[in-house]
Amino acid sequence: MQNEISERAYSDFAAFLKNKLGITLGENKQYLAKSRLSIAMREFDFDDVNKFIEAILRGHNRSMVERALESMTTNETFWFRDVYPFENLKQSILPKIAKTKRSIRIWSAACSHGQEAYSIAMTLLEYNRLNPSLAFTNMEILASDISDAVLNTAKAGIYDELSVSRGLSAEMKSKYFSHNADNTWTIKPEVKRLVTFKKQNLLESYSSQGSFDLVFCRNVLIYFDDKDKANILQKISAQLPVGGIVVLGAAESIPSKQDNFKMEKLPQGLYYVKQ
Repeated sequence: MQNEISERAYSDFAAFLKNKLGITLGENKQYLAKSRLSIAMREFDFDDVNKFIEAILRGHNRSMVERALESMTTNETFWFRDVYPFENLKQSILPKIAKTKRSIRIWSAACSHGQEAYSIAMTLLEYNRLNPSLAFTNMEILASDISDAVLNTAKAGIYDELSVSRGLSAEMKSKYFSHNADNTWTIKPEVKRLVTFKKQNLLESYSSQGSFDLVFCRNVLIYFDDKDKANILQKISAQLPVGGIVVLGAAESIPSKQDNFKMEKLPQGLYYVKQ
């Protein structure tokens, strides 16, 4: 295998990635690019990373291009990631929405293998169980990602033992999963029926998705430059009514110049409300 990505190949590939996905590689990330592309290279019988990049840029093999792009997206996730956003959802956000309506529509953007979307669904079910007088009667979660591979895993709702051990308590696993003979775990129908999965590039239009009460867009904006980040937040805003809520990752924020959002601080974490 060719050991190094040439400066020209890296520059061209970085520009291609930015154009297709909005992801900014930045300088001196050749090792990262090579590491991420290595599995896709083997799948398509390439042993020279520069020749593989040349083939990607030519674009003749669509499946090769899509596989290479998928390999450059980060799909690190686990159940109830960071814990506090889901506690805030159950203790603050859902009661706030339930004061005015009994239906709720949520978007989990960049959902990866489905853990975030299903964690939201379980939180909704737990909220309803604990608050029967303010329970939601109609619940819908749209979960999107740019990768067909991770969406297929998410739609199946089947996870191995290692996956369910990451952030999932024994109680929640017992309540909302079925154990299979091959030692995998399947999300139960009562959770699965709340979630619809869809392929979505955050740089493209999503006006056809309709309006949402709440958007989880966590740990994805950090991969975009300021211009694309502002564009994504503006498009998310267009999908929210006044009072709609956005939850971002711990390292992310809505810039003050986008003054159509107001920050709401909680004892742990925060969220943003459209004005």
